[in-house]
Amino acid sequence: MTQLTLLCLPYSGASAMVYSRWRRKLPEWLKLQPVELPGRGMRFDEDLQTDMPALVQQLARELRGSLKAPYAIFGHSLGALLASELAHALRAMGCPPPVALFASGTAAPSLRDEYDRDLARPKSDAELLEQLRSLQGTSSEALENEELMSLTLPILRADFLLCGSHRAVERPQLDCPVHVLGGTTDRATTEQLIGWSRETRGSFSVDMFAGGHFFIHEHEPKVLRLIKDHLDVHHRRHTMTATA
Repeated sequence: MTQLTLLCLPYSGASAMVYSRWRRKLPEWLKLQPVELPGRGMRFDEDLQTDMPALVQQLARELRGSLKAPYAIFGHSLGALLASELAHALRAMGCPPPVALFASGTAAPSLRDEYDRDLARPKSDAELLEQLRSLQGTSSEALENEELMSLTLPILRADFLLCGSHRAVERPQLDCPVHVLGGTTDRATTEQLIGWSRETRGSFSVDMFAGGHFFIHEHEPKVLRLIKDHLDVHHRRHTMTATA
């Protein structure tokens, strides 16, 4: 049975291990591969990165030696931007393209002027805590835990600077399908989500979920079912090719 790898990139302030529980809920043919960023999780001893192009090149170099087709890329929020940039970087290195790109919970790369407003400057701890409260994805107990916040806020500050440093670049579109996920009460507008269609010559879809920025956790079974359904056709095609 052909396995399809799903690379998953984390959102701001998080480790890639936020996706680890998905392993138990995905079919055997879909292999989850969280992509950890420097400065968190198993890479906690590495320096945090605030330069998007440099980080993407680093990740692409790390992945290209072991990455084999077929694979797809998923990212939420900051992770969606990284996923898109990673697809371009891997292509430039001669790697096979992903069978699909999933961009979740953020505005398209070409429509970020308003979305990323004020993220280019470092935020104070107070501003970061207020941002976490507004996103409603962190419990009050965690927000009041000074030790935990002393570890989390530097990561969040660096990740916001990553978003703030991102600039849209004129380049050939991707060839793979792009599937966008959005929350009905999240910051990204319908126009900003549909703007992801400019990133590909392939097919495009948008699916909306009730809730705010962390709808991927609130509606985890539906999100995973959507990912599985989109990738099932690619899995079956590659399996048929391998056994032909």
